[in-house]
Amino acid sequence: MTSILNADLHCHSVVSDGTLTPEALAARAKANGVELWALTDHDEIGGQQRAAAAARAVGLHYLTGVEISVTFIGQTVHIVGLGFDPQDPALARGLLQTRGGRGQRAMEIAASLAKAGIAEAFEGALGFAGNHDLISRTHFARFLVERGVCRDTHEVFRKYLTEGKPGFVPHRWAALKDAVTWIRDAGGVAVIAHPARYKFSANEEFALFSEFKNHGGQGVEVVTGSHSAAEYLTYADTAREFGLVASRGSDFHSPEESHTELGTLPYLPGQLTPVWELLSHRIQRSTSATPA
Repeated sequence: MTSILNADLHCHSVVSDGTLTPEALAARAKANGVELWALTDHDEIGGQQRAAAAARAVGLHYLTGVEISVTFIGQTVHIVGLGFDPQDPALARGLLQTRGGRGQRAMEIAASLAKAGIAEAFEGALGFAGNHDLISRTHFARFLVERGVCRDTHEVFRKYLTEGKPGFVPHRWAALKDAVTWIRDAGGVAVIAHPARYKFSANEEFALFSEFKNHGGQGVEVVTGSHSAAEYLTYADTAREFGLVASRGSDFHSPEESHTELGTLPYLPGQLTPVWELLSHRIQRSTSATPA
């Protein structure tokens, strides 16, 4: 497999904070020309079996995936894991522990919104959470749109739920070292997700990539839904600087909310090693898929 491959290795289903089932995502990916797909729900691998079966059914090559929330220098950073063994017990325990604080955080978010005059937010958000253990800010955002507080979820995040706004509650996630170790020990590759989204200084970003590499991290999302064309090139340079493989994924959540559709990103820039080259032995191949 080469870098000229329509791989989409970052998206979310109803198992976390997406609005489509794993089966619907597989069909959508196939219809959009995706050749290699991964479902990467937040801190949860409960949809992996369904996603792999759906990929086989529509003729897609598949990699297992997850997006783990970590805290680094006081900020939330996301680490995507690809190609791991979903039966690995240490990974399962780590993800369970990471999910554990979401319920308490959700109640604190609801209390903060109540002080701002928005009542019953916890119950409202819960109604949008297909998996109640993974209630998140996105579910609160959908509730606020339904309530008519904001026009869309993007406006919600501008006015609520982020630092300094009503509804913001910080959360202490997993440690960077732990998340990378869980993924590596389960046979997968750890990837820094959408690095341009983090509000780090140049020195802090260097520290993130340095520690990530020292802990055994191997990849970075170069082409992703929230990156600009200039940022593709910036993080292609970062991948080369740190000796990391490159990944590609839309970060698709919903047909109504996501700016980037499954499978519609440009190809990876040249002179990079794509993450799927490290994981060729882990790809679950479909006999009906066109060989890549």
